[in-house]
Amino acid sequence: MIGRLLVANRGEIARRVFRTCRDLGIETVAVFSDADADAPHTAEADHAVRLPGVKPADTYLSAEKIIDAARRTGADAVHPGYGFLSENAAFARAVLDAGLTWIGPPPEAVAAMGSKIEAKALMSGAGVPVLPGFTAGPGYSMDDLERDLDVVFTRMSGSASGWSIPLLVKASAGGGGRGMRIVRLTDDLPGAVESARREALSAFGDGTVFVEPLLERARHIEVQILADRHGTVWALGERECSIQRRHQKVVEETPSPAISPEMRERLCDAAIRAAKTIGYVGAGTVEFLVKDDTVAFLEMNTRLQVEHPVTECVYGVDLVELQLRIAEGTRLTASPPRPSGHAVEVRLYAEDPARDWLPQSGTLHRFDVPGVDARFAPMSHGLRLDSGVEDGSEIGVHYDPMLAKVVSYGASRTEAVRRLATALANARIHGPVTNRDLLVRVLRHEAFLAGDTHTGFLDEHDLTGPEHGPAGPVHDLTGPGYGPSEPVHDLAGPKRDPAGPAHASTGPAHDPAGPARDPSAGPRALPLSALAAALASAAANRAAATVQAGLPSGWRNVVSQPQRTAFAETEVAYRISRNGLRAEGLPHTNLVSATPALVVLETSGVRHRFAVARYDGVTHVDSPLGSVRLTPLPRLPEPVVHVAPGSLLAPMPGTVLRVDVKPGDPVGAGQVVMVLEAMKMEHRITAPTSGTVSALNVTPGRQVEAGTVLAVIEERD
Repeated sequence: MIGRLLVANRGEIARRVFRTCRDLGIETVAVFSDADADAPHTAEADHAVRLPGVKPADTYLSAEKIIDAARRTGADAVHPGYGFLSENAAFARAVLDAGLTWIGPPPEAVAAMGSKIEAKALMSGAGVPVLPGFTAGPGYSMDDLERDLDVVFTRMSGSASGWSIPLLVKASAGGGGRGMRIVRLTDDLPGAVESARREALSAFGDGTVFVEPLLERARHIEVQILADRHGTVWALGERECSIQRRHQKVVEETPSPAISPEMRERLCDAAIRAAKTIGYVGAGTVEFLVKDDTVAFLEMNTRLQVEHPVTECVYGVDLVELQLRIAEGTRLTASPPRPSGHAVEVRLYAEDPARDWLPQSGTLHRFDVPGVDARFAPMSHGLRLDSGVEDGSEIGVHYDPMLAKVVSYGASRTEAVRRLATALANARIHGPVTNRDLLVRVLRHEAFLAGDTHTGFLDEHDLTGPEHGPAGPVHDLTGPGYGPSEPVHDLAGPKRDPAGPAHASTGPAHDPAGPARDPSAGPRALPLSALAAALASAAANRAAATVQAGLPSGWRNVVSQPQRTAFAETEVAYRISRNGLRAEGLPHTNLVSATPALVVLETSGVRHRFAVARYDGVTHVDSPLGSVRLTPLPRLPEPVVHVAPGSLLAPMPGTVLRVDVKPGDPVGAGQVVMVLEAMKMEHRITAPTSGTVSALNVTPGRQVEAGTVLAVIEERD
C-alpha cells in the first residue's frame, strides 16, 4: 500500500498526480530545480527536495538525485509523469532496486518499446501493421541512403521510383516532436539525420534515429490502454491527435470524428495485442497512422500521455488513480466502462506561431480561464484546466514552454468545441506571447468543425500569420466598418449617424438562421483596443494628477491637435472636447466611460467593454472582440544603439549549439549560420541574404540573451 509518493517531474503533470494523491490520502513529494524553486508544483507538495542546477541533465534527468530524494523523504513509490525519465528502463529498474514501488510498466516492457526501431520489429512479429524503415547512424552516407531507399520503396511499391515520397527522420528514444525532421530531397537526408541525432541526444540521452516514409494527410490516432498484473487489458477507445506543429500535438479529442466502429475495433484489437506481446502493466498508449484503410503502428508510449484527460472525461475514470491501484495489485474488471459524450483538449504554449513557433519567456502576469469546472481532476461535464503556472509564474528557457491544458467535455462534439473556443477567446493571459489565438482559429475553422483533420492541417490552412489578428467574437457586434479611409465624424453624446443603418453595408452578411460570424472581428480589435488603452492611460494620469484632477481624461480647453499615443503595433489619435470623443480612423465610436482599468466604447449603438492591464513595457486589452497585446512607445525615447545592417540577432535566450561558418566565409540566403538550443529544441539561425560573414561574435557553448548580435552578414553588391 502506497503511503508517500514522489513525482519525478515538474509543472502541470506533477500537480495532476498530486491532486489524485490528495483524494486518496497519499502524501506527496516534489523535486525541483533551482529554476523551479517558486513553481506551483513545488509549493503544493507535502515535501519538496531541491535538485541543484537548472539543466535537465543535472536535475530532472538525474536518476541518482531523484532516488536519493525519495530515500531522504521516506517515499515508498515513484511516479515518473511524462517526459524526462518516464520511459527510461534503467530508471525504472533503479527505482525497483531501491525497494520503491514503480508507477509504470515493468522495466522490460519499457525497454522493449524504448527503441522505436526494435519496437517496430517486435510489433511486426506480433501481427501489428508497421511501415518499412531503416536506421541511420553516425557517418551515414549517400551510398547507404541509396541502398536503404531501394529496400524501402521496393517493399512499398515494387520499385525504387518512389524517391519523391517524403521521408521522416525520427528519434528512436523519446517523443514530443524532438529529434524529428521531414526530408523531401534525398540530398538533405544526411544533414537531417545529424540534426535529429543531436537534438535527440540532448533531449533523451540517445542519438539513434530511424527513417521511414511519411504518410502525408494521414491521421494520428492513438489508443489508450490499461493493463493490470493479472492479464486483463483494457482499450479505452481512440484519441484523434492529428493537429500538430513541429510533429507535436496541440489539439486532441475523443472519439475521433472520422473513425468508424469497424476501424475502432481494428485499432483497439491491435493495441491490446501490442500490450499483451510485451507483458504490459499500467497505463500506456499505442499510436498509429491512419490513412483511408491503411493502419501503421508508430510507437507505444509506456507512460501516461499529456492528453489523458479527454479519455478520463469520456470514460468516467481517473487514470492516475488506476495507475496507483494497479501498482498496489488491484484487478481491473473484465470489461472497461462504456464511453459517453465528447471531449476536446488544447495545449496552451508560450510561443509565437507567427514567428515559426518561437518559444517565449518572461513573467506571466495573469493567467485566468473563465468558467473552469474542475482542475486536475476528472469531471462529468464542463471545462477542465490542468496548468503548471499561476499568476506571476516565470516562464524560463530551460523546459518545455507548455503553460496548460484546457479540456472541454460535452454531450456532443459541437457542444464541447464551442465551449472550449469561447473559454479560450475570453481567457486573460498577460505576459509572453502564446498560441491561444491560433487554437481558437483552429477550433472555429470550418475544416476542423467538419472533422477534416490530418497531420498537415496547419500547413494546409495557414492560421499562424499576424494578418489574422486576435481571436475575435463568434458573432458580428459592430455594424459599420472601421477602415482608416473613412471620414471622422463627431459623434459626441447620444448623436447617431444620420444615414442610419442603411450605410452599414461594410459589415458581414447575416444568416437568416442567426447572427453570422464576423471574419474581420480580429483586425477590428486592434484599433479599438489601442484606443481603449490610450484612454485608460490618460485616465490613470488624471487620477494621479494633483491639479485639475476633475477634468475628463484627454480634455483640451482649446482644440488644436489631437492626442497621440504610439504603440509598436499602431498609433492612436483622438480628441475629447465639449462634443465628446473623436478618434481618427474610428467613426461611429463614442466614449461611454474610462477608468485606468476599464474603458467602455459604443460603436453604432453597441457597447464594448475593454479591460486594460498595464505592466512594465506591455499593455494587455481584453474584450469580446479579442485579446490584444500592445507595446507602448515612449514620447521621448532614449538614444538607442544601432546594430549594423545584416546583423543576426538571437531570437530568444539560449545556448549556441553549433557554428557552421567562419569570418570571411561566403553564405547564401537561407543558409544555416548557426544553431541555438532553447526550451529543449534546436533553432536554426539563417542568413537573411547572400553575402560574406564579416563578424562572428559567438562560439559553441556560449549562453546568449535575446537580441545578442550573433554574427553580421555583409550583403553582396
